[in-house]
Amino acid sequence: MSDSSGTDATPFADLDHYLALPRLGGLALSADGERLVVGVSTLDKDATAWVGSLWDVDPSGDRAARRLTRGAKGESSPAFTPDGDLLFVARRGEDDDAVAELHLLPAGGGEPRVVATHPGGVESVTTPRTGSAVLVQGSALPRSTDLADEKERRKARKEKKVSAILHADYPVRYWDHDLGPAAPRLYAAEPTGTSPEPAGPGRHRAGHAAAADPLDEPTLELRDLTPDAGVTLVETRHVLAPDGTFVVTEVTEPEGGASRRQSVVRIDVATGERTTVLAADADEEFAVGAVSDDGTRLAYVRERRSTPASAPRPWLAVLDLTTGEARDLTDGWDRWPGETCWLPDGSGLLVVADDDGRAPVFHVDAGTGAVTRLTDEGAFSAVTVAPDGAAAYALRSSYAHPPEVVRIDLAGVPGRDGAAATDPVAATVTALRGPVDRPALPGTLRDVETRTADGTRVRSWLALPEGAGPEDPAPLLLWIHGGPLGSWNSWSWRWNPWLMVARGYAVLLPDPALSTGYGQDFVERGWGRWGDAPYTDLMAATDAAEALPEVDAARTAAMGGSFGGYMANWVAGHTDRFRAVVTHASLWDLDAFSGTTDASFYWEREMTPQMRREHSPSTYVTEITTPVLVIHGDKDYRVPIGEGLRLWYDLLHASGLPQAPDGTTAHRFLYFPDENHWVLTPQHARLWYEVVLGFLAQHVLGEEAPELPQLLG
Repeated sequence: MSDSSGTDATPFADLDHYLALPRLGGLALSADGERLVVGVSTLDKDATAWVGSLWDVDPSGDRAARRLTRGAKGESSPAFTPDGDLLFVARRGEDDDAVAELHLLPAGGGEPRVVATHPGGVESVTTPRTGSAVLVQGSALPRSTDLADEKERRKARKEKKVSAILHADYPVRYWDHDLGPAAPRLYAAEPTGTSPEPAGPGRHRAGHAAAADPLDEPTLELRDLTPDAGVTLVETRHVLAPDGTFVVTEVTEPEGGASRRQSVVRIDVATGERTTVLAADADEEFAVGAVSDDGTRLAYVRERRSTPASAPRPWLAVLDLTTGEARDLTDGWDRWPGETCWLPDGSGLLVVADDDGRAPVFHVDAGTGAVTRLTDEGAFSAVTVAPDGAAAYALRSSYAHPPEVVRIDLAGVPGRDGAAATDPVAATVTALRGPVDRPALPGTLRDVETRTADGTRVRSWLALPEGAGPEDPAPLLLWIHGGPLGSWNSWSWRWNPWLMVARGYAVLLPDPALSTGYGQDFVERGWGRWGDAPYTDLMAATDAAEALPEVDAARTAAMGGSFGGYMANWVAGHTDRFRAVVTHASLWDLDAFSGTTDASFYWEREMTPQMRREHSPSTYVTEITTPVLVIHGDKDYRVPIGEGLRLWYDLLHASGLPQAPDGTTAHRFLYFPDENHWVLTPQHARLWYEVVLGFLAQHVLGEEAPELPQLLG
């Protein structure tokens, strides 16, 4: 594998080559620990969509990866049954209306086959380590009584061309899709005899309980565990007990004022009986983590709700599912726990948390709550522990490389092999022979630190092009992350700095106030004061980068998306130091945003009327003298299109950038009628970068206005 090379060998110098790079995501480990499967997405033959396939990766690292599936429309959500069969979700057939079905690839080899369908499509599958239960998620209309009834109701809406939704609660949208009228339900998928009717698009194997034929292969019948769930399971997470006997799931319920609270319930798989195990209140919420291997304890995240004066504060806790006793584990740890999984013997947990521009794996002692960092570089995700507890597997990425499959040796974890909790632990992390090698980079990556006027440390990643130095300094691009509660710590295919580096830019990726991984106080510095410390931190980071001999301080630009777009707008109205500003999916008027975003109640907890007045970039439109490129997708429900439309009008109507005598302007608006918050389809992503790079070349590099990309007409 190669970490870096010159631009001649890098795929980042050409957008088509970049889009063609395979992308890893999703990881599944068999119950015996002998097989590991990862998903790989590649461009389809028309280069208009990414299609997933599943690959077998040797957990020992000896064998090369092997492709398992080749469906034209792709496969996703791999999960092993206790017997070693591989379940996954896929659509088949040429019909564009075909829904995703549950498929099974036998452990002993053979062809995949459909084992369960749902009229609305199978959305995900979860399997236990032991037992026979399989948990399937699918969405059903509120009044449907069974799958046959669900099919008829959906057919009637389609035939009558009805898309209307009558809402009685909130929210009505989420990120990039409308909510309702169907809502998620959880189903137990249980073996049954195969129907003599063939399974195919529109056929419902699940729910057809026919007499079993010994020559037939068994299918799965879906039994609804949550028939009265309504919208309580919308955008929630659930976990299945290791023995498959019960499910623990988050539920959201109204609490008045268009707000919702999140509790946790336990559902018995055999009976469907539901028991609330963690009840939310006005001050705290809960998020499901993992159930211990013996089924007696639930690890979960307990979070203090935010207020206008204080940011959210999460920590890890453990609930005894037998006694109902809850115990805090990491309330004294100044980091925010993320992904969580138990060690098989129940002695501790592996937890991922943002930390100083990385997202390492930590060990948390289940008895004392002591935290030990296990890994060094990289951001880890999809962590799963081998059944013997000797190793864990994960995806690891950083801004030096995209996700790759790794093995984490757990021999030195405190409490194992005589290791004490105070012993220094750095687990050995080994990259396995995955489906894809690291792409060659067009430059180098380094940490950059500075101190603000109040003494606060602010760190950033700086990606530098090959050859940048005192004799040939690179123009600087300040790229501001979204969130705002987040960090530049893991590879992003969508927001990738190396495409800019390949064209000669130095790209600065700072973590200002509100960023996670630097402690609660660092978050609180910017809470409710978005235009204060986050802005001054960004300017301090920019000052530090511009002082480097590899950077040309006279040629700079700023850009960002979502909250990063908000900050780009704020920057444009508060300084003229940048030659160009690019603002994507950005907040402009906080008063309008707070009532039209998809989860207004969350933002209302922070945004007082005074905060909205004092920290709206729209207030400073007359101070904007820098050319601004506005980008927005119409299907963006997190930052609704109204923000982009109002920003564009205000720039033309009132900004301080002089217009030409003929009324034209240097500002630009790139609008995507069918895209969402991120702009995800391949050719739209390609256009995004073409337009951004052209805008920067004109205003930062002083080149002639570029010719419009061909696909813009």
